[in-house]
Amino acid sequence: MSPLAPQQARAPVPDAEDEDEASLAAVYRRWGPLVHALAQRSLGDSREAEDITQQVFLAAWRGRAGYRPELGSPAAWLTGITRRRIADALHARARRAALVEGAGAQYATMDHRAQEGMDLALDRTLMTQELARLPAPQRTVLRLAFYEDLSHPQIAERTGWPLGTVKSHARRGMRGLRLRLEDVQDGGG
Repeated sequence: MSPLAPQQARAPVPDAEDEDEASLAAVYRRWGPLVHALAQRSLGDSREAEDITQQVFLAAWRGRAGYRPELGSPAAWLTGITRRRIADALHARARRAALVEGAGAQYATMDHRAQEGMDLALDRTLMTQELARLPAPQRTVLRLAFYEDLSHPQIAERTGWPLGTVKSHARRGMRGLRLRLEDVQDGGG
């Protein structure tokens, strides 16, 4: 039985894969609210907290062989993983903010006398501002896709997020950008 298996006796499950899925589900039900609450409190963003919760349980499941009960409870082990994932998310958030700030400063120093250059700078500034308004995970995915020309699987590998999460952030981010840019064009921005 895996180190993350529930402490209760269970009826036999016909195959190991079903047992693994049942164990993961039980662990998630038991400690998922704790992990999510820690992430939500630290990050202040429910969607980001959901992503962190998913990342924590994926990391715990992948690293379950490294769990040592003599060193602490499963809750303490999961809390440690959660704190590291939160720290990573906060560090990434600070890096993104610095990049946006640096890009804004770069655009502010551009020569605005030439109309073509001015239009390009305005478009870039507008895009930078609108990207900055998106939630952090959506910003991350769109920046990696547009500026580094990464595919969804490459973004998932770089961020450590599941592929479905990356695709969801990309879809929501694009929808948010489209709506905001339409609003700006209509004079409401």
